[in-house]
Amino acid sequence: MAKWIVALVFALVAGVVAAQEAAPAAADPELEARMVRITAELRCLVCQNQTIADSNAGLAIDLKNQVREMLRRGDSDQQIIAFMTERYGDFVLYRPPLKKTTAILWFGPAILLVGGLLILFLVLRRRSRMDPNLFEPDEPGQLDDNRSP
Repeated sequence: MAKWIVALVFALVAGVVAAQEAAPAAADPELEARMVRITAELRCLVCQNQTIADSNAGLAIDLKNQVREMLRRGDSDQQIIAFMTERYGDFVLYRPPLKKTTAILWFGPAILLVGGLLILFLVLRRRSRMDPNLFEPDEPGQLDDNRSP
């Protein structure tokens, strides 16, 4: 019991130590809303499965600050996204455009699915045409052993 209490105390202390101070609210809520909207369209380059807006990675925080600075300068949303795309490539876009270089991102999963289904169909068709004597027979009672009453 004492071990559990010590473990609980260590867990609470670790949580307090790891806690960070919340970021101050933006002086301009409109600018902050634009920043969130833009960063929601950009992929975190470290996390890769999160947007910059959702990520707490150091690089994502730096990119958020850079977007804020660009907005303060008066850059448009399109200029900011174009800058990020120029700097990091189409990979930074959470929804990359359909181009020759990104076609595999758009059509790759569908091609793999259709290819897998085609292979499955061909294998099953070939097996159905094979002589049943080519397969190993089931041992007597094998199915009965696996069933429970």
